[in-house]
Amino acid sequence: MAPTIPLLAVRASDGTSLLCGPPSCEQHLSFQRDSRSSRCVSFSRDGTLFGWCNGLNVSVVKSSDGSLVGTFDLPKAALLEFSPLNNILVTWQPYSKAKDSAQGEANLQLWDLQSGQLIKALYQKKLDSWCPSWSEDEEISVRSVNNELHFYENNNFNLIANKLHMQKVSDFVLSPGGQPSKVAVYVPGSKGAPSFVRLYQYPVLGGPTAALANKSFFKADRVSMQWNKKGSAVLVTSSTEVDKSGASYYGEQTLHYLSVSGETSLVQLQKSGPIYDVVWSPGSAEFCVVYGFMPAKATVYSLKCEPIFDFGTGPRNAAYYSPQGHILVLAGFGNLRGQMEVWDVKKYKQVSKPEAPDATHFSWCPDGEHVVTATCSPRLRVSNGFKIWHYTGSVLHKQEAEPGSELWEVRWQPVAEGRFPGRPVRYQAAPSQLGTTQATPTQAYRPPALRHLPATPSTKLHEEELPQDLRQGEKSLSKSALKNQRKREAKKAKQESKPETELPSDPAHMSNSQSEPSCGDPETDKKIKNVKKKLKAIEELKDQQASGKVLQKNQLEKLQKEGQLLKELEELQIEA
Repeated sequence: MAPTIPLLAVRASDGTSLLCGPPSCEQHLSFQRDSRSSRCVSFSRDGTLFGWCNGLNVSVVKSSDGSLVGTFDLPKAALLEFSPLNNILVTWQPYSKAKDSAQGEANLQLWDLQSGQLIKALYQKKLDSWCPSWSEDEEISVRSVNNELHFYENNNFNLIANKLHMQKVSDFVLSPGGQPSKVAVYVPGSKGAPSFVRLYQYPVLGGPTAALANKSFFKADRVSMQWNKKGSAVLVTSSTEVDKSGASYYGEQTLHYLSVSGETSLVQLQKSGPIYDVVWSPGSAEFCVVYGFMPAKATVYSLKCEPIFDFGTGPRNAAYYSPQGHILVLAGFGNLRGQMEVWDVKKYKQVSKPEAPDATHFSWCPDGEHVVTATCSPRLRVSNGFKIWHYTGSVLHKQEAEPGSELWEVRWQPVAEGRFPGRPVRYQAAPSQLGTTQATPTQAYRPPALRHLPATPSTKLHEEELPQDLRQGEKSLSKSALKNQRKREAKKAKQESKPETELPSDPAHMSNSQSEPSCGDPETDKKIKNVKKKLKAIEELKDQQASGKVLQKNQLEKLQKEGQLLKELEELQIEA
């Protein structure tokens, strides 16, 4: 029996609800819908528990049958999170203090889910990194306190087991998986010194040789660090607020790679411009980067930071791997029109190209078959709602927010790893009563006075780059070298396919394949040579047009002169 498709949590201004997954997409009968607006909803890491805070209390129920696990009287709670093994519930509320109090109230609270008792109350003024980070076995947890990292063992928050003290630790990320745990720390530069990211393996945190890897860089006002699933490498995106060259409004970004084996590298991107998104493949062996001025490029890189596949250019600013890693979605949301490109990662073949206009949220269902797109407030306060899709482009369910209400968040229920194994990729659209939103080819506007004339290729502002596989030695060649190599291969194949006994009857082909004897008149020879040169250029333009390249207006005019040049060449050869 196939496993049940996960639930979908919906948080809106008119309440919190749980929906069954497709194809039914109906209200989960075991969950009593809360009509009060919630500040936050959260699933446990294995999806067995569901919690939300509604301004009165924090409630935790079992996802399967809706039975109550615990209720906590926390009217000010704004965020909540579960520990990996569901032993601890963490709640956070904005820090505040009374006029007669110097310290204020401890706003980060850790609760025992079994007994409902408070384990520890801590101070956490900043919203960034508010929740402690755990290893998957809960043997280690870590949080940032006053520019240093405090490590706790076995959920004993009354004793600091270890500390990592460095000057102004700004950010950290704990590696996924079990032991040994690794941590990536970022220290911003100051007084002319560079910023740097270092990797440590717990519990070796001190000494000059304790760091597993170190990468320093100057252009960094902030960084984003991402571990791969195996915890063997980190991608660091460093950003500056201002691009001093004036080329980008969004500042300047660079991408760095660090491995726990000590290898570091700057990822060489093939187009200048901002880095929109960086995402690891679930297999941890490759990563995808969306970058460059619009139309943006998207490229998959190996662990050696070498390009594997280039998806060309397009209107995109985000990338999403399926949980099984067999499908990659490239999308353009936000200020783009919502176009999505669904790719089969194994064959690097496009599956579908649906559109989700005005979408502000995208996430994969853990089954690797379905996705949800949503238009949420406050990013957009009109046309709020969500759609559940099959990755082939079929819309399976559509729900719009009630008039006068807003949609705030949608979230899939996580599941235990391995529950949904990878399935073969389908290319035929899944059946659906709502149909698909595959983008239809559009044509440029033509004035009525020109519509009776033959269509000519339009001149585009940006020349589109087509996808290309870089795995078979092509990665070491430049763009122009690749172009010339393809021309030579096409010409060689054309010559090999032509029978040896066949003589060229066309003067243009004759001029390209063999040299004519001199007529004795230097002036006539010069004219013949010039005409042959023009005919050869026309042949090259024909090859480019056949390969799909859009020619410019002056190049099309050259093609129209081919007949005139052939006639002129014939007359010159007769005179000679």
